[in-house]
Amino acid sequence: MSVLVYSESENGKLKKSSFETASYGKALAEKLGSKLICASFNCSDSELLNQYGADKIVHVENSSLKEFTAKTYSHVLSQVIENENVSVVILSSSADAKYLGAYLAGITDSSYVSNVVELPESLNPFIVRRSCFTNKAFSSTEINGDLKIISISSNSYGLKENNGDGIIENLDFDEVSTTFKVSNVEKQSGKVTIADADIVVSAGRGLKGPENWHMIEELADVLGAATACSKPVSDMGWRPHSEHVGQTGKPVASNLYIAIGISGAIQHLAGINSSKVKVVINSDPEAPFFKAADYGVVGDAFDVIPELINKLKACLLYTSDAADE
Repeated sequence: MSVLVYSESENGKLKKSSFETASYGKALAEKLGSKLICASFNCSDSELLNQYGADKIVHVENSSLKEFTAKTYSHVLSQVIENENVSVVILSSSADAKYLGAYLAGITDSSYVSNVVELPESLNPFIVRRSCFTNKAFSSTEINGDLKIISISSNSYGLKENNGDGIIENLDFDEVSTTFKVSNVEKQSGKVTIADADIVVSAGRGLKGPENWHMIEELADVLGAATACSKPVSDMGWRPHSEHVGQTGKPVASNLYIAIGISGAIQHLAGINSSKVKVVINSDPEAPFFKAADYGVVGDAFDVIPELINKLKACLLYTSDAADE
């Protein structure tokens, strides 16, 4: 029996989430006394998975897999599952991966559990700990069946290098017919994406208008962070909907989440609760967000943010100068 990790990529390069799922997969494989198989699609740097303990890398190169569709990807993975005698499949928590997990569970008649936050509490029975109720609680869930599919929450396990020497094997698969066709995909380019970011800088109506967003973008540039916004901001057209985070937008599970001028509606908090450290900057000391914050700054964003940017730049400059000495 073996553990299979679906290694996500974009533009031919592995995503950061692929290294976290591989790290988790290696630890689970060791607990099970089995081997770790990583599957990659149209990826040019699959060998990097060896740094995280891959015992074997199954590489699939095919033009029909250029754009993600759950049906075709599930079909390919089901072949790998059969060929490698897989008992557990591990996915990330991206939107594509969750869609893939549900579809794969359907065609393989297996169990699927999402939002897993740590290694199994028990192997027999197979019990995992997962977040629930918009990350306000945890549940211990028993998974039955010969094949188990789980998706792990972003940044819940981390990256753990474990050098392996897995061979790369190319897979020839039987193409599946489908009437579904991807005609166009719009992706953010040139910036850190919310899904992959360690730091997210988010702002709300407290910025008073789109003309003031240069402060947020500058702060994000200094920190190497992704930019995000609250729902009212995207609804008013100040920022694109792709930056909307919260229960009805994109979920955030970053290591650091900075909220500027956001009151903290329950729908927004539900989508960012998985972030490890939350910093709130707001002029209203009674803003609900402060109750959920790890650190809070009561002050006008137009005073606080420029000063914060200057301090960070000075700190980075000092660090750079010290490293050169």
